[in-house]
Amino acid sequence: MTSFPVSENVSKMKTSSTFKAMQAAANLREQGFDVIDLTVGEPDFPTPDFIKELAIEGLHKNITKYTPSAGMKPFTEAVGHFYAAQFGAEVAPSEVVAACGGKQALFNAACTLLNPGDECLIPKPYWVSFPEMVTFTGATPVFIETEETDFILSAEQVAAAITDRTKLIIINSPSNPSGCVIPAAEMRKIIEVCAARGVYVLTDECYLFFVYPPAEVFTAAVLPKELRDYVCIAGSFSKTYAMTGWRIGYTIARPEWSKEMTKLQSHSATHPTSFVQYACARAMERREESMNAVGAMLAEYRRRRDWLIPELNKIEGFKCAMPEGAFYAFLDVRGLLGDRFKVSADVAEYLLTEAQTVATDGAAFGAEGFLRLSYATSMENLHTAIARMKKLFNSQTAAV
Repeated sequence: MTSFPVSENVSKMKTSSTFKAMQAAANLREQGFDVIDLTVGEPDFPTPDFIKELAIEGLHKNITKYTPSAGMKPFTEAVGHFYAAQFGAEVAPSEVVAACGGKQALFNAACTLLNPGDECLIPKPYWVSFPEMVTFTGATPVFIETEETDFILSAEQVAAAITDRTKLIIINSPSNPSGCVIPAAEMRKIIEVCAARGVYVLTDECYLFFVYPPAEVFTAAVLPKELRDYVCIAGSFSKTYAMTGWRIGYTIARPEWSKEMTKLQSHSATHPTSFVQYACARAMERREESMNAVGAMLAEYRRRRDWLIPELNKIEGFKCAMPEGAFYAFLDVRGLLGDRFKVSADVAEYLLTEAQTVATDGAAFGAEGFLRLSYATSMENLHTAIARMKKLFNSQTAAV
């Protein structure tokens, strides 16, 4: 049998490393191992009950038919009203396009802007899907090193990276995988630099509300129109409301860009599920209740973070900065590299085989020498994982 003639666009893409790591965990479980999975980028909380009830309400109201490709009017209006009430931002329904999760929102934005020959700036470390989305369009990913600024992108770095071919920059703050948060003033400077050079900005705000004080929540939706014209915001309900499996998100962009994303979506997913749109629209209307649910999750993430990071730093060869947002520890394991472990993937493999603890290799995020650990899991699992790591790596307990 001849090999499958995969298209050039898809053949250049890599399989998601995070999903490969999740599969490795699933395979071990099937073999009967007690696996601690620290790869999963999804909340370990259930979707709030009132949102589930709203979805059922939508079903009982027979909201089960096609909607406009940009999303039903109550949804696009609710997004605007929510941003106005929460942030004082002015977002018109014509700027909002519902999408099947934050990932499709990002994909729609990239595909409607980038052409072969264009360059797209991507700060390191990056979410694994950013380069693959750019590659699919035929454009070229160009990476910005940020370790010297503690993984926080600066306007100066962006200005130095822009060329005549630069069309777009993709920014994720709070960051997956680093947990870093770009300060509001610096984010504005970055967008000002881009707008002055005619470069568009795709800002991934999927972790928008998971920010630990003193860091502050910031959305590009509050920027003035002359800057907003160059910005597309990708938002998601997946992390905010623990709705990863519901596949619902949105973009906020100038009406002309939104119109093109709607056209693209009309030929792909058509629109997100109708009664899910209904539930999310109603949840945004019940803003206080929604934000209380988010606040409860954030408090628990902070409790886990505040315990986990000091414990990781007690392990020989480990070094981990305190994340300012999201729910990931970005663990520097370069202190372990040498004769025994050549690259960080070797450390991840050792954790997997010797301690049945699954982490994601930082090389997948453009950061060789690091591991990403998700603390969107129970404290019990975190305690077990730390005990296993200490047994492996601390000299007084490690096997010779």
